[in-house]
Amino acid sequence: MKYLIMCEGPNELAIIKMLLEHDKLIFTEDDLLNLVPYHARQIGKSSAVKAALNLYHGDVHVLRIGDKLSDQLKIPKEYKGKIKDVKKYCTKPELEMLLIISEGLDADFEKEKSKKSPKIFSKEHIVYHRTRYDNSTDFYRNYYGDRIDLLVDAIKRYKQLKGKHERDEGYLADLLK
Repeated sequence: MKYLIMCEGPNELAIIKMLLEHDKLIFTEDDLLNLVPYHARQIGKSSAVKAALNLYHGDVHVLRIGDKLSDQLKIPKEYKGKIKDVKKYCTKPELEMLLIISEGLDADFEKEKSKKSPKIFSKEHIVYHRTRYDNSTDFYRNYYGDRIDLLVDAIKRYKQLKGKHERDEGYLADLLK
């Protein structure tokens, strides 16, 4: 059995890769299909995911990670017997909530959240090493790369603050050791 990690965007992919590199998840790269997580929303639209599924002959459990996973995962008929399970792990409203929590700005954001998205709030308030947040994968890597425990703490705190997701959605914290 292998996990197919499908990340909605490149920033979610960067977060998952950092957590894997620091052995913070309940699975390792050895547990992953083709040893890597993927930036893919749908199986049929990703040639890399399809190639990995074609090469592996065991059971696969899909873990989808992102902030907007409202679209149904379409499993192509040739993989229906291979894919045993699909689970969603959400970072609603947006991945930037982790930065806001890490900066201790969650109370300030609460006051402005009716007027600003987490992305806009982060662009206005978060600066690291004289670099303003710009929604780039590099920013996440620079911000959390040497401070992985800050990322882990923000993921755990997010679950405490957020309350409930939809019934069929888990938290990133559920994937932590």
